[in-house]
Order: sequence, then structure tokens, then C-alpha cells
Amino acid sequence: MADIKGYNMPDDLYYHREHSWARVDGTRVTVGMTDFFQKEAGDIVFVDFPDEEDEVSQGEVCGKIQSRKWIGNLVAPISGEIVEINEELEEDTTLINSDPYGEGWIVVIEATDDLESELENLIHGDAVVAFIEEEIKRAEEERAKA
Repeated sequence: MADIKGYNMPDDLYYHREHSWARVDGTRVTVGMTDFFQKEAGDIVFVDFPDEEDEVSQGEVCGKIQSRKWIGNLVAPISGEIVEINEELEEDTTLINSDPYGEGWIVVIEATDDLESELENLIHGDAVVAFIEEEIKRAEEERAKA
């Protein structure tokens, strides 16, 4: 687990710029929202899931996540078919806040054949530190304007 300025960003995950994460297990990819996202959003109150069997493309908005402050997008980090949704979140959306990389996962995607090349489009490894530092700066600038 990597702690970057107070944000938990596990080293084994891949990250999309819109703050979804991808945990790859063969061709099955578990997807959720980052610790940064949940801390910025505050308490999650509603998740609008895609349907199982929906086809999604990398970068496509496939759901919405609502907090008391605002509504954010669930963006597919990779292309494929939604094969599972986390039904536990229908009863307790705060799992995204309390355990974003564990019980707070959102969907599982069966990846297309392009998985390896699509992973290259995501943020991983050393690039995660710079990404989170940029996002912290952007968030601070937005708060200063408000």
C-alpha cells in the first residue's frame, strides 16, 4: 500500500484519470473508486450501477456516484462486459468510503482482448505519485476559488 500525502493508493492497482481503479486478475478486472475520490466526495449516498452484461469501453461513463456534495462519474478503466456488480452497495454505499479497495468495489469487468494495451493507458507505478500530487493541487485551487 502506498500512502501519498495521506491518500491510500495501492501499488498493485491501475488508475484512470477520473479516479476509478482497476485490479487485474487474469481477464477479470475489479473496479472501484480511489481513496482520493471518496475523501473529496464525502459520504457516498447513492450508486447508479451499469447493468450486468452491459458492454463498456475504456474511458466511458458507465455509472454515477452521488455524495451529499455532488455527483461523480464511474468511468470504465478498461473495455469489456460487466459481469458482476457489488450488490452490497445497494444496502450500504458507505463501503466506498470505509473500504474503497476492498468491500467498496463497484463492478467486475470481463476484459476484451485489448486488456494489455489498455492497461498502458492507465496510471501505474511511479506515475501515481505525480498524478495524486496534481490532483491535490487542482482540488486546493478549486476550493480557493469557491
